[in-house]
Amino acid sequence: MPTIWTDVDPGAYLDAVTPAVRRRDADTLRDLMERVTGEPPRMFGASIVGFGEYHYEYASGRSGDAPAIAFAPRKAATTIYLPDGVGAHEERLAALGPHTTGVGCLYLKDLERVDLAVLEQILRTSWAAVTSGTFGQRARES
Repeated sequence: MPTIWTDVDPGAYLDAVTPAVRRRDADTLRDLMERVTGEPPRMFGASIVGFGEYHYEYASGRSGDAPAIAFAPRKAATTIYLPDGVGAHEERLAALGPHTTGVGCLYLKDLERVDLAVLEQILRTSWAAVTSGTFGQRARES
Protein backbone atom coordinates (compact mmCIF):
# COMPACT_ATOMS: atom_id res chain seq x y z
CA MET A 1 0.00 0.00 0.00
CA PRO A 2 1.49 3.36 -0.98
CA THR A 3 2.20 5.87 1.75
CA ILE A 4 0.39 9.19 1.99
CA TRP A 5 3.50 10.83 3.45
CA THR A 6 6.32 12.63 1.63
CA ASP A 7 10.01 12.52 2.51
CA VAL A 8 10.06 16.24 3.38
CA ASP A 9 11.48 16.83 6.87
CA PRO A 10 8.75 18.59 8.91
CA GLY A 11 11.33 20.27 11.16
CA ALA A 12 13.17 21.79 8.21
CA TYR A 13 9.87 22.83 6.62
CA LEU A 14 8.63 24.53 9.79
CA ASP A 15 11.97 26.28 10.37
CA ALA A 16 11.50 28.04 7.02
CA VAL A 17 7.91 29.20 7.61
CA THR A 18 7.23 32.93 7.33
CA PRO A 19 6.04 35.28 8.67
CA ALA A 20 7.46 34.86 12.18
CA VAL A 21 4.01 34.61 13.82
CA ARG A 22 3.19 31.60 11.61
CA ARG A 23 6.50 29.95 12.54
CA ARG A 24 5.84 30.54 16.24
CA ASP A 25 2.29 29.18 15.93
CA ALA A 26 3.52 26.20 13.89
CA ASP A 27 5.96 25.24 16.64
CA THR A 28 3.16 25.47 19.20
CA LEU A 29 0.79 23.40 17.06
CA ARG A 30 3.43 20.76 16.34
CA ASP A 31 3.99 20.28 20.07
CA LEU A 32 0.26 20.34 20.85
CA MET A 33 -0.70 17.88 18.12
CA GLU A 34 2.17 15.56 19.00
CA ARG A 35 1.00 15.55 22.63
CA VAL A 36 -2.66 14.98 21.66
CA THR A 37 -1.94 12.18 19.18
CA GLY A 38 1.25 10.56 20.46
CA GLU A 39 2.34 10.56 16.80
CA PRO A 40 5.34 12.27 15.22
CA PRO A 41 4.75 15.01 12.64
CA ARG A 42 5.00 13.96 9.00
CA MET A 43 4.51 15.89 5.80
CA PHE A 44 1.41 15.31 3.68
CA GLY A 45 2.15 17.00 0.38
CA ALA A 46 4.45 19.99 0.33
CA SER A 47 2.90 22.12 3.08
CA ILE A 48 0.63 20.11 5.40
CA VAL A 49 2.02 18.78 8.68
CA GLY A 50 0.02 15.70 9.65
CA PHE A 51 -0.26 13.35 12.61
CA GLY A 52 -1.58 9.81 12.34
CA GLU A 53 -3.79 8.71 9.50
CA TYR A 54 -7.22 7.34 8.82
CA HIS A 55 -8.96 5.59 5.97
CA TYR A 56 -12.17 7.05 4.57
CA GLU A 57 -14.75 5.58 2.26
CA TYR A 58 -17.68 7.62 1.02
CA ALA A 59 -21.08 6.37 -0.11
CA SER A 60 -20.01 7.26 -3.65
CA GLY A 61 -17.32 4.57 -3.43
CA ARG A 62 -14.45 7.04 -3.28
CA SER A 63 -11.91 6.10 -0.65
CA GLY A 64 -8.44 6.98 0.47
CA ASP A 65 -6.15 7.78 3.34
CA ALA A 66 -5.43 11.13 4.94
CA PRO A 67 -3.86 12.61 8.06
CA ALA A 68 -6.11 12.14 11.10
CA ILE A 69 -5.23 15.65 12.22
CA ALA A 70 -3.10 18.25 10.46
CA PHE A 71 -2.21 21.90 10.04
CA ALA A 72 -0.68 24.14 7.41
CA PRO A 73 0.97 27.47 8.20
CA ARG A 74 -0.24 29.76 5.41
CA LYS A 75 0.65 33.45 5.03
CA ALA A 76 -2.84 34.74 5.85
CA ALA A 77 -3.63 32.29 8.65
CA THR A 78 -2.76 28.86 9.96
CA THR A 79 -5.16 26.21 8.73
CA ILE A 80 -6.08 23.36 11.07
CA TYR A 81 -7.72 20.43 9.31
CA LEU A 82 -10.55 18.75 11.22
CA PRO A 83 -11.73 15.76 9.17
CA ASP A 84 -14.81 15.39 11.37
CA GLY A 85 -15.88 18.90 10.37
CA VAL A 86 -16.16 22.13 12.32
CA GLY A 87 -19.85 21.47 13.00
CA ALA A 88 -18.85 18.75 15.44
CA HIS A 89 -17.12 21.43 17.56
CA GLU A 90 -19.61 24.31 17.50
CA GLU A 91 -19.86 24.82 21.27
CA ARG A 92 -16.11 24.76 21.83
CA LEU A 93 -15.46 27.01 18.84
CA ALA A 94 -17.71 29.62 20.45
CA ALA A 95 -15.25 29.71 23.38
CA LEU A 96 -12.05 29.49 21.32
CA GLY A 97 -11.38 33.11 20.49
CA PRO A 98 -10.81 34.83 17.12
CA HIS A 99 -11.07 32.38 14.24
CA THR A 100 -12.86 31.65 10.98
CA THR A 101 -13.97 28.32 9.59
CA GLY A 102 -14.60 26.37 6.44
CA VAL A 103 -16.36 23.00 6.25
CA GLY A 104 -13.45 21.05 7.70
CA CYS A 105 -10.96 23.82 8.37
CA LEU A 106 -10.27 26.12 11.28
CA TYR A 107 -8.32 29.29 10.42
CA LEU A 108 -6.29 31.01 13.14
CA LYS A 109 -4.27 34.18 12.67
CA ASP A 110 -2.60 34.27 16.09
CA LEU A 111 -2.53 31.44 18.64
CA GLU A 112 -1.77 33.93 21.40
CA ARG A 113 -5.31 35.28 20.97
CA VAL A 114 -7.10 31.92 21.35
CA ASP A 115 -7.69 29.67 24.33
CA LEU A 116 -5.18 26.86 23.83
CA ALA A 117 -6.99 24.62 26.34
CA VAL A 118 -10.14 24.88 24.21
CA LEU A 119 -8.12 24.21 21.05
CA GLU A 120 -6.62 21.14 22.69
CA GLN A 121 -10.13 19.86 23.54
CA ILE A 122 -11.19 20.35 19.92
CA LEU A 123 -8.12 18.49 18.66
CA ARG A 124 -8.58 15.63 21.17
CA THR A 125 -12.24 15.23 20.24
CA SER A 126 -11.51 15.30 16.52
CA TRP A 127 -8.60 12.84 16.90
CA ALA A 128 -10.78 10.42 18.88
CA ALA A 129 -13.62 10.61 16.34
CA VAL A 130 -11.41 10.13 13.31
CA THR A 131 -9.23 7.35 14.72
CA SER A 132 -12.06 5.33 16.28
CA GLY A 133 -12.13 3.05 13.24
CA THR A 134 -15.72 3.92 12.43
CA PHE A 135 -15.30 7.36 10.88
CA GLY A 136 -15.79 7.62 7.13
CA GLN A 137 -17.99 10.57 6.39
CA ARG A 138 -17.14 13.83 4.77
CA ALA A 139 -16.57 16.88 6.97
CA ARG A 140 -19.60 18.59 5.41
CA GLU A 141 -21.80 15.70 6.61
CA SER A 142 -20.74 16.17 10.25
